[in-house]
Amino acid sequence: MVSYQKTDNLSASAKITYSNMCSYYEHYAVDWECSKIEEQIRDLVNFDILFNGKIVGAIRLAFDNDSCYVRDLQVSQMYQNKGIGAEALNECERLAFEFGVNRLRLRVFKISPAFHLYERAGFAIDSDDDRFYCMSRTIC
Repeated sequence: MVSYQKTDNLSASAKITYSNMCSYYEHYAVDWECSKIEEQIRDLVNFDILFNGKIVGAIRLAFDNDSCYVRDLQVSQMYQNKGIGAEALNECERLAFEFGVNRLRLRVFKISPAFHLYERAGFAIDSDDDRFYCMSRTIC
C-alpha cells in the first residue's frame, strides 16, 4: 500500500534523490552532492512516499498562481516498476487541485526512463533543450 507523509528528514530524502540521480549527474558532468540537493529542496513542499510503511521515495512540489511544479519525484530503485511512481503522480495532482491550480509541470532528463511514465500519464512536451524535456498536463 502506498501512502504519503510530510518529510521530516530532508537529509535522508536528499540521499534518495542523489542515489537515483547520480548516473545522470555523471552523464552530464553535473557537480551535485547530497548537501546541495538538501539546500535546493529546503523551500519546497516535501513528502515522503511510503510503501507498506517504509519510505521508498520523495515528492517535491512548488506552486505559482496556476501551476504545480513537480520539482522531484523519486522512487528508490528496488521499488521502481511497481506502479508507485504513477500513484505518486496522482497524489501530485490531488495536492495541486487542493492548492487550487489547474496545471502540473515538470522537467525530466531526456535519457531518463521516467519520461515514459510522464507520457503515459498524459504529460506533453512543451519545450526541450540538450538535457531536458519540459512537460505539462492540465488537471481535470
